[in-house]
Amino acid sequence: MAMCTVFATAGAAFAQTAPWPEPQNVLQLSASGTVEVQQDLLSMSLTTTREGTEASGVQAQLKTALDAALAEAKRSAQPGQLDVRTGSFSLSPRYTREGKINGWQGSAELILEGRDFPRITQTAGRITTLTVGGVGFGLSREQRAKVEADAQTLAIDNFKQKADSLAKGFGFGSYTLREVSVNASQDGPIRPRMMAMQASAKSMSDSAVPVEAGKTNVVVNVSGSVQLK
Repeated sequence: MAMCTVFATAGAAFAQTAPWPEPQNVLQLSASGTVEVQQDLLSMSLTTTREGTEASGVQAQLKTALDAALAEAKRSAQPGQLDVRTGSFSLSPRYTREGKINGWQGSAELILEGRDFPRITQTAGRITTLTVGGVGFGLSREQRAKVEADAQTLAIDNFKQKADSLAKGFGFGSYTLREVSVNASQDGPIRPRMMAMQASAKSMSDSAVPVEAGKTNVVVNVSGSVQLK
């Protein structure tokens, strides 16, 4: 027991007096790959509001409007091309200056989303119980996966070229990879075009709601460290 104790103490003292050497000739760097792509996913929010003196009455009106919109939308639903789901559904009291309830107000939302823009916009145009409240564009899962793979290839190639160039610039012949991290992102928020937002101010009949998608950049960043040799 005594020998073990002495050995452990000596080992601890050795660790304190002889720390691991700091790594030398290690270079930190980063690179990125960017691919511009057309947005292929449309998300359209249809909403309505109701007011009344009784909560049950307002709720019933909202439910009727939403049920009718759902029935119409589901007729054209197709997985991936037009997905239909309900959004927010709220009901809240209105108050007088004295703090007493003098009525109720509520809102309901239906969301149409998918890759088939004509199908979505034409369906929105046929819904008469809700109006367009917002339009947004994005990338489908399939499109994002493909574009991220392309951007990742670019980022890795850029990282390797940069590492090779810097190694030679510092007077080294080559390098080995120590550690690396890869992160994907999308440049900037996706905003609806103005012509799409103007549609929300009008009541649509059987005509398609006008929309126009733009482009976005998918960016993959590669960062890490290399050992210069």
